Amino acid sequence: MRILVVEDQLDISSLIAERLEHSGYVADRVGTLADAIEAVHAHDYPVMLLDRRLPDGDGVTILPEVRAARPDIRVLVVTALRSIDDRVDGLDAGADDYLTKPFDPNELLARIRASLRRPGGAVLPRVVVGALSFDLNSREAFIEDRPFIAPKREVLLLEALMRRAGRTVMHAVLMDEIYGFDDSIQIDALKMLVSRLRQRLKEGGARIDIHSARGIGYLIAKSRQ
Repeated sequence: MRILVVEDQLDISSLIAERLEHSGYVADRVGTLADAIEAVHAHDYPVMLLDRRLPDGDGVTILPEVRAARPDIRVLVVTALRSIDDRVDGLDAGADDYLTKPFDPNELLARIRASLRRPGGAVLPRVVVGALSFDLNSREAFIEDRPFIAPKREVLLLEALMRRAGRTVMHAVLMDEIYGFDDSIQIDALKMLVSRLRQRLKEGGARIDIHSARGIGYLIAKSRQ
């Protein structure tokens, strides 16, 4: 899952991104309102973390456009503006939650999880292929109801494929969802990742195949054997 971090202070944005990525998310970082708008129009982010004091204005001023572009996005304001009036203004402007700096990273992660559980975000059924199932709400995988444990990027790859089970997912889409736009990666890295995931699923008895559409992408489907 990709989260947009709108924060112009590099030390804070780096801290947030590090904690998000350690928890299995992909963090895209921008430092201006203009870049945030461009990112929201380009990608369907479930969550945006938004500072208020940005070089080109108050973060909450973009919320109407953000809501118009992505009605289901969860917006958590993360800011040093901490008065009651500031909080009321932020929430009235359209934010789902408001967290003041300095903050505990664990609280930030808990608020993100809470925002994703709130009504308005549809609860999705598990995707089942062969003996493998994927819970799109908790982002957990199971093989015959046994937890399937894998490194973060393999789980992100599996999620991207299972969301589109039975369809070919283009290389560009997979790299976008797995690595985000801060990473400089080559197609060979994706091939190696697919190879490792294939082997792990085979060893776990998932009874699925990840097919390669040469020059196009990958498709996950039930094994024919």
